[in-house]
Amino acid sequence: MNDIISKLGECVEFGKINLASPYPPAMKGLPGADELTREALESGLSPQSVLNDALIPAMNRVGNKFTEGKIFVPQMLLSAKAMNSAMKHLKPYFQNGEIKRKGVFVIGTVMGDLHDIGKNLTGMMVEGSGWEVIDLGTDVPAEKYIQALDEHPGAVCGMSALLTTTMSNMQPMIATIRAKYPETKVVVGGAPLNAEFAQKIGADAYARDPQDNINWLDSIVA
Repeated sequence: MNDIISKLGECVEFGKINLASPYPPAMKGLPGADELTREALESGLSPQSVLNDALIPAMNRVGNKFTEGKIFVPQMLLSAKAMNSAMKHLKPYFQNGEIKRKGVFVIGTVMGDLHDIGKNLTGMMVEGSGWEVIDLGTDVPAEKYIQALDEHPGAVCGMSALLTTTMSNMQPMIATIRAKYPETKVVVGGAPLNAEFAQKIGADAYARDPQDNINWLDSIVA
């Protein structure tokens, strides 16, 4: 059992998606996260154990490597894709309540901005860390966040912007959301942002990268 968990964690950490995937070269021809997750569940491992003992620790290692500059976006995306190939086997257990989520995270790129690589990567990483992720897409107005909060009371909101011209949309969006849901926690991120800006616009946190985002999310539910 521990061998499957260890191998699955390595597949996610190094981006081995499935048997057909040629990457990484050292794992070519070996089963990937897809096959190993199915094998783990069929062998009797609990879905919660697969998530807690293999996927979450692996994605934490990936996030820390990225933060430390040891890997870059392409490797991180492959790891996220490997994690997603494992998560598809766990989805039914989330839906029936057998696996407990840490919370709900609503993420989007703010109104006027169509960039989504950072948002997509953060969403995949956050989902792999045990949260339910509602991805609103790009060019998202405050009303879409409010609709998501109507459907998921108590959700945490994440906003991304890559342009200096669109980061200015964050403050009025946060104000609009808080007018209806005053207790809503908001984390912001994106290349032109910093912690000082986040504080100025009323956000609860600034995330430098996906792992920073995850660390903050986990801190508010600890």
